[in-house]
Amino acid sequence: MTKVLVTGAAGFIGSHVVEALEADGHEVTALDLRWGDDVRDAAVLGRLLPDADVVVHQAAKVGLGVNVADLPDYVSVNAYGTAVLLAAMAAHGVGRLVLASSMVVYGEGAYDCARHGRVRPGPRSAEDMARGSFEPRCPRCGEGVVLAPIGEDAPADPRNAYATTKLAQEHLAANWARETGGTAVALRYHNVYGPRMPKDTPYSGVAAIFRSALEAGRAPRVFEDGGQTRDFVHVRDVADANVAALTGGVPGSLAVYNIASGQPHTVGELARALAEQRGGPEPVTTGEFRLGDVRHIVAVPHRAGAELGFHARIAFAEGMKEFATAPLAEPSRHRSA
Repeated sequence: MTKVLVTGAAGFIGSHVVEALEADGHEVTALDLRWGDDVRDAAVLGRLLPDADVVVHQAAKVGLGVNVADLPDYVSVNAYGTAVLLAAMAAHGVGRLVLASSMVVYGEGAYDCARHGRVRPGPRSAEDMARGSFEPRCPRCGEGVVLAPIGEDAPADPRNAYATTKLAQEHLAANWARETGGTAVALRYHNVYGPRMPKDTPYSGVAAIFRSALEAGRAPRVFEDGGQTRDFVHVRDVADANVAALTGGVPGSLAVYNIASGQPHTVGELARALAEQRGGPEPVTTGEFRLGDVRHIVAVPHRAGAELGFHARIAFAEGMKEFATAPLAEPSRHRSA
């Protein structure tokens, strides 16, 4: 039995992680800002960490946010909060960390150009998207490119405050591991969905936004042309990945893993699947766009299988059938992951 401190334990993903850890026989101590315990509070950590063997760090401000006014909060919760946690872990001799990271650190996904091979397009311009030209092009020749799955060794290219601070968490964890000899594992979640997603909030994922609209009798509003590709992975699979990560990694370093289903779908397919399971209304494709969004990002999840023994079990159709009627959580102003 391992003694595990879970931060963000009352959140969407964190609550499932707690259940999975307890089902696997581990002793869990839960920390969450909703209960008055802040990961940025060294005194709280000093009370909880001496009894822990490992920290599973889920607490975060999530989503793309609304505008640049969110920047200080993202940095405070995600970057500074992680720094306080790692310093406290070092002070109390806790030598293992499982970090909830995200596929957003990659930015745009990987692509192949017929002339130039593997390329990484830069951010799409507002002008292109305003005229309905959503697909990235080769940054060298400007020709069309073909989507390719992205592996963990791809260079990071964060495109928004959330992505930047998640990458900062990884860098801080790597620094902590090198200096203390600790073991750090970062799980780069792809698009997580499932029961207890928060409803009616711009800080949630697209699956929850569509699901909230359908519950209210509104048609899901699909941005761009609905052709954006993602890997939607069920929250219980993500929780299982956290359990598997308890014994992963190498002392003195950070190991990173894509946590994904390996079966990509478009955002339009997601909206249609949820609408079909709930009996409508049908999605509406709006052509609207957000500059912080990327067009396509799908994963190569093989490393997690080979090194952690993790394989997603819940298929898209099965997960959508459950999620279409599963209860959603009331949004928290603290927005833990």
